[in-house]
This record gives sequence, C-alpha cells and structure tokens, in this order.
Amino acid sequence: MTSCFALRQTARSLCMVGVLLAGGACAAGGRDGRSSSYLIVDSFQAADGARPTVFRDALDSDVQTVVNGVPAFLEDAGRLTLRLAMKNPAAVSPSAINFVTLRGYRVTFSRADGRNIPGVDVPYPFDGALTATVRDTATTVSFVLVRAQAKLEAPLRALAGGGGALVISTLADIVLYGADQAGRDVTVSARISVSFSDWGDS
Repeated sequence: MTSCFALRQTARSLCMVGVLLAGGACAAGGRDGRSSSYLIVDSFQAADGARPTVFRDALDSDVQTVVNGVPAFLEDAGRLTLRLAMKNPAAVSPSAINFVTLRGYRVTFSRADGRNIPGVDVPYPFDGALTATVRDTATTVSFVLVRAQAKLEAPLRALAGGGGALVISTLADIVLYGADQAGRDVTVSARISVSFSDWGDS
C-alpha cells in the first residue's frame, strides 16, 4: 500500500512539473498575449467644433453653434500625441515588429459628483474607428471626441438656448486599442476635462 501510494504521488508530481514546463515554454515563445512594447501619451488636447483648429488642454464644448443665423450641432475633435517604448529597459530601440497599429477607441464621460447615468447626467459612451501606426517617433492622431449626435440628445440638448447659464462639467476618458505587428494586443488610456454649455458664438 505504501509503495503504491508513493508511486501515485510521484506520478502526480511529474505531471505538475510537465504542466509548469509547458506553460513556461509558451511564455518564453512569446505566446502569452503580451506585447513587448507599450504606448505613452505625451499630450491630449481637444478643439470645439466652432473652432476646429484651436486645440487646448481642456475643452469648452458648445452644444449649439449659430452659423449664419442657423443653429448647428458640431462634433468636437480630440488629438493625442503618442510614442512607443519597450517594456525591457535593456532594449535600445523598438524594431518594426514592435510598432503598434491602432484600430479603434472608446470614449466614456463621467462627473466628479458621481451622477454618471448616460443619457441623463452625461452623454452616452461610444466607440470609434481609428487607424494609425505608432512607430519609434512621436505620432499624432485625431478623432471625434464629442459626437454631433450627443448634442441632440439628453442631457446636452437641454443646455441649448441657455446662453452659458448652465454648465455640465465632465471628464472624458478614452481607451485606444490595437496590436503590435505580431498581433499582440496593446491598449492605452487618457483623460481630458470637458465642460458642456451653450457658450457664446463669435
């Protein structure tokens, strides 16, 4: 009985060692789903639709812009400057296989007071398409930060005509996602302040 028990224990131990070795081999072969490079956000700026070339570190989003006497609802743009870095500090510089190609992003709005119900307190979150490859030099990407549709929906629509008397202050969080050239997923996040109101039109 004792010898049979000892044999079973030995067999179980050998099986466990085999599993551990197999797992280690997969990780060493780069199949653990983690990229060897990552993205760094150098800056996050935004521009109101009425002034699309003026980018700032915080956004005053005009929910209604009067153009030639006609109310218009314009989307606001975001702009990120990104660069690539290697997780291994011994790596001198990334090679082409480490370059990250972005394929999309998600924007979510929140408020500091905790009132965060989409369509009631803040605009709805949304996903957008984005295609850009971040290499070993700084790369700037532009995208829609506030959809025109959001200005036609609650809670932003109620601000139109208020002349700036009411303001909804939010934080916009963006997550960009993509993969390196070996197909390993990479994500990066950033945040900017967005204040919604019916600001005065120039």
